Amino acid sequence: MTSHSHDDHDHHDNHFSDMQARVKALETVLTQKGLIDPAAIDAIVETYETKIGPRNGARVVAKAWSEPDFADWLARDATAAIESLGYTGRQGEHMRAVFNRPETHNLVVCTLCSCYPWAVLGLPPVWYKAPPYRSRAVINPRGVLEEFGLTLPETKKIRVWDSTAELRYIVIPERPEGTEGLDQEALADLVTRDSMIGTGLAKQVGDAR
Repeated sequence: MTSHSHDDHDHHDNHFSDMQARVKALETVLTQKGLIDPAAIDAIVETYETKIGPRNGARVVAKAWSEPDFADWLARDATAAIESLGYTGRQGEHMRAVFNRPETHNLVVCTLCSCYPWAVLGLPPVWYKAPPYRSRAVINPRGVLEEFGLTLPETKKIRVWDSTAELRYIVIPERPEGTEGLDQEALADLVTRDSMIGTGLAKQVGDAR
């Protein structure tokens, strides 16, 4: 299968749920009446999907990197640890944190639908909801990661976690080298949404934007 960027996953999913179809129809009507600007709507969705929402999770990760006691709490009771930072609500009531290690990489998927921890990661990306990702992440996780540009050593085990309506996951990526002197806000700048799903790694120092 030809390698492609994760944006290409969007084009595989041409089937809308009833709710998605209704939203699309409403958006079309409002656009035709000149009441909304589709480009503005797309910009808002993109902001919540990739910036505002994932920043909550990034702060969770940065705190876990910086404070061993918090990391231990997160491993034992992620729901309570995350709630202590004020990040809770629908789609994130019951959480589990899984930690990447030198020998293990974690990947999150929802095989049945698109269960996703909105409170810490914002809106789910389109590719996360697409059937190809949901099926192939379980069958061939190493191949899927390569399509995202992440090639892991064959010696590293990949563990796939299936998110459900009852339990959602956040991946705690490995802390990049050379970050010992950074405060938590600077560390959070290194954490990406994809690294908290498992389809990417945290940025290296100097790559944060």
